[in-house]
Formats: sequence, C-alpha cells, structure tokens
Amino acid sequence: MERIAGKFLLAVQEAGKVYRHIVAAKGADQIIPEISMDETDSPQTPPELLTILAAIADEGIPIQTIAPKFTGRFNKGVDYVGDVAQFEQEFNDDLCVIAHAIKTYGLPASLKLSVHSGSDKFSIYAPIRRALAKHGAGLHLKTAGTTWLEEVVGLAEAGGSGLALAKEIYAGALAHIDELCAPYATVIDIDRTRLPDAETVNGWTSEQFVRALRHNPNDAQFNPGLRQLLHVGFKVAAKMGKRYLDQLEACQETVSRNVTQNLLERHLRPLFL
Repeated sequence: MERIAGKFLLAVQEAGKVYRHIVAAKGADQIIPEISMDETDSPQTPPELLTILAAIADEGIPIQTIAPKFTGRFNKGVDYVGDVAQFEQEFNDDLCVIAHAIKTYGLPASLKLSVHSGSDKFSIYAPIRRALAKHGAGLHLKTAGTTWLEEVVGLAEAGGSGLALAKEIYAGALAHIDELCAPYATVIDIDRTRLPDAETVNGWTSEQFVRALRHNPNDAQFNPGLRQLLHVGFKVAAKMGKRYLDQLEACQETVSRNVTQNLLERHLRPLFL
C-alpha cells in the first residue's frame, strides 16, 4: 500500500485540485469527470487500480470514467498489438475492481472503464463485448482519432479540391513529423522508411490515397505509418481553420458516409451488438 500510494497518491490529489477548480468555474452538473493513467510506463495492477479508486473517492471526485493502461500497444489509429488473451483477463479484472469500488467507496454507479486510443482496435472488441455482457458493465471508448482520419478519407475519396487538401495535410504532417510525433512517442510506431515523400503522394489518385489511409490490414496498399502520422497530424488541419471546415462541408456526402460507416459497422456493432 505504501508503494502504491507513493506512486499514485500525489497525482490523484492533483486531480482533486483540478476537479474542484473546474467545478468552481463551471458547476458540477456541467462536466463529466474522467481520470486517465494510460500513458504510463507499465499497466496498473488490480490492487493499484483499487487503491487509486479509493483515493479518488477520498478526494470527492464523482468520477464517471477511468482510463488505465492495459498490457500491449495501443498505437494511434491502428489495431491492438499484444496478447489478446492477457488483455481480456486484465479487462475482466478491472471491471471486477470497479464494481467493488462502487459498492465499497460510494463512487458513482455509472463509473465505466475507458479505453484510450481505443479506436480501430478491432482484435480486442470481441473480448470487450464478452466482458461487458458478463459483468453488466458500460464502456467509454475514445474514438476521436478514427473520426478525424475518416474525415480525411472522405476528403480524398471526393477527389478534386478535397483530395488536394488531404494531400496538403499529409505534406504538412511530413514536414513537421518530429514535433507532431514527440508528444505521442509511447502510442505510435512509425517506420519512416515506409512513408512516401510529399511529391509521391501529390501524384496519387483518389483511390491510391484512400487505400493507403483506410484501415484495412488486408489491403496491400494500406500504410499503417502514414495512417499514424496523419492521426497525430490533426494540428495541420486545425491551423487551416475555416478552410478545412469549409472543405468538409463541400465534401459532406463522402465524409459523412465514411465517418458513419466506420463508427457504426467497425466499432459500435462489434462492441455492443
């Protein structure tokens, strides 16, 4: 207990300060508190998670979701890399810990496990679905990244100015690869030797760009490094501001179709149906 407290207690106390600061400014009914610890060097064990939840309860944080680190690699925008059976055991263990903490420490009954960088982790969705059904538990799956990537797929698929903007985003991400990747070093694995240069991509057809980016491991043209780079390259599009948003509107048909199909068919159905 001393070892676990020494490792996590100060961080939980800081989370309490942040929570109270936000509540003072916005009101408790205006936020959904989550605490994440997924970007750590090693996974939290069940006793560690239990201690963390006890400390959170002591801080009076009505936590709704908690994101631990699991065994294996949760790289941005690509499938899980690791022992699926071990992940399933850990996920079930963590659900048991949460259920116990809710009853023992008075945490909200709606408390859920949160899987960060959870999008596109197709190989673990069946184990997650089995565990949720077994324990009657809920889930928060962080999917912002896959939606952003499907927006770019939609732009590229539209051709014309949409494809041109997608190519511009890639060129910008490639030019700033070091600064874009640095904050995400623990959750990306990019083989830079397999990244095409901007000039090559500029000559691609719509189909070539889509096949390189769309997450289809069975497609020989799929490039996981390119997909991960574009995942962390969202800042390039953000700096475009209205120009990017206007292009999304112009390509609404292809963007909407790709985003909807990806979330519904590749995420929600495997997880819950």
